[in-house]
This record gives sequence, C-alpha cells and structure tokens, in this order.
Amino acid sequence: MQTYRTPEDAFADIDWPRAGTETSYAEVADPDGGEPLRMAYVDVVPDGWAAGGPVVLMLHGEPTWSYLYRDVVDAVSAAGARCVVPDLVGFGRSDKPLAITDHTYARHVEWVRSLVVDHLDLAGATLLGQDWGGLIGLRLVAEHPGRFASVVTANTGLPTGDFDMPEIWWQFRNAVEKAPTLDVGRFVESGCVRGLDDADRTAYDAPFPVEEAKAGARAMPTLVPTRPDDPATEANRAAWEVLQTWDKPFLTAFSDSDPITGAMAPILRKMIPGAAGLEHPTVERAGHFLQEDAGAELGEIVARFVG
Repeated sequence: MQTYRTPEDAFADIDWPRAGTETSYAEVADPDGGEPLRMAYVDVVPDGWAAGGPVVLMLHGEPTWSYLYRDVVDAVSAAGARCVVPDLVGFGRSDKPLAITDHTYARHVEWVRSLVVDHLDLAGATLLGQDWGGLIGLRLVAEHPGRFASVVTANTGLPTGDFDMPEIWWQFRNAVEKAPTLDVGRFVESGCVRGLDDADRTAYDAPFPVEEAKAGARAMPTLVPTRPDDPATEANRAAWEVLQTWDKPFLTAFSDSDPITGAMAPILRKMIPGAAGLEHPTVERAGHFLQEDAGAELGEIVARFVG
C-alpha cells in the first residue's frame, strides 16, 4: 500500500488543535496484513479530569477532518469531558493510502477500532458520530458495546443497502467520482447553511496539497452500501441486531436542513431502545456539516447529555 503523509507545514496557519493541545499519533494495524499506518488524533483533557470521567469520541466523515469539531470540543471540554478527536485514515494529518481500492468499509472500521481499543483503551465513552463518523462509529458500538456508555448521532445512519439512497446523495457521489479536481473546501461549503469563510475553506483543503492524496475522499461515497449484497451489508445488519437491543442512552441531534440524512433520525429513534424517553433536539439553521453551522450549540447539547 502506497501512502502519502501531508507535510506538517501545510497546517502552519490552521488554528487546530487549539493552543496548549498537540496532535498525537498512533500506529494502527492493516487488517489485511499490510504495514501499519499512522493515525492522528487530538486528545483534549480538561483540568481536573480523572480516569473514569466522561470521555467523548468524536468521529468526522467525508471529506472533512478533526478540524470540523473545534467548536464542539471547546464546549464539551469546558463542561469537564475529555474529547478524543481522530483524523480518519485518508484525512487530516493521518496517512493517506493513494489507491481508491485501498479504502474499504471494513478497513476503516478496523483502523478506528485499533486506535480506540488497542492504543487508547477507551472505556465508558460516548460516541459522537456524523456522516461516516456514524457509519464507522455505530459499527464500533455494536461490535464493542462494553466500550461505550452512550451514543450521539448527528446527520448519519447505518445503511444496509436494502433501501435506496436519496437522489441528492447520488448526485453528490457522481460529482465526487467524476470531478477532475476535487475541490474539498467547496464540497464542505455546499453542505453548510450559514456559509464558510475563506480561512475555513483553506483548512479543509490543507490536508490535500496534492490531488492524489484525495483517494479517501473520492472512495468514501462508493463504500456506502447501496444494494443488499454489498460487501458491508452483512456486518451492518449484524450491527443493527445489536443496536435494536441497545438500552443505554442514545440521542439523535440532527440538523433541520440536511436532505441526505434527515430521514434517518426518526428511524434511529424508533429502532433503538435507548432513544426512548429522551428529548431529541433539532439543530436549526444547520446543514449536513452542523458542526460548522452550529458547533457551539452541538457542543452544548453533547455536554448536557454526557453530564
């Protein structure tokens, strides 16, 4: 597997991680027996936090990186919870496999599992998953339920390919597949309701100074199960069997303006026992990337939920 590692100076002008916090790195195993990869994560431990205290695992999706959660982290850590925010393999400061075929759903689940279980040994965590952060994170919750105390889903789901994706998602997938040059910052901006300033667009472009490094961003839409015989369908169905018995707290914190995932919120609330009896907030004036449109608000929701 050939990989690309973004030079550190590409991030020189990016305000992430915040002052006083550094990026950490772990080697994560290749489930297919190849060389391990370097995976980046930001671990924000507030003053006074002790082992056994609340910890939130924040997983981003496509085509973003941990920068997406900066305002969420500020609010959650201010409330006393530790925040662990990885860059998925292929994104941010993590190593980037250069072949689209190097990226599979199973590999991405295993890479995150290796970080969370083998390297960090997280226990009693709350998952906060958005976009692919939910597709990967919900698999981890179902396959390692003892590691998690609660779940917050935000504009995400766990498709099995038994139902078709909305037309706007297919348009997004086709655009990503066919674009000669993938404008990552523009794609992120298109998923925001309140806009994206130039500095933030630059931050989303920063991990990809060369076009070939965008293989993960190009691959992710093609990995979403869209038919019942998809390679990931069996594992996702098995995850649903576990989630349908999950009685720990399970919150949906979706935005009001995401046509891609909006229909998933009522399904999650209906199917997962831990969602019963909770007040499920809707984040208003927010698009698919609700962390950009309303990061502080989402952070306050998570902080109250964890507290």
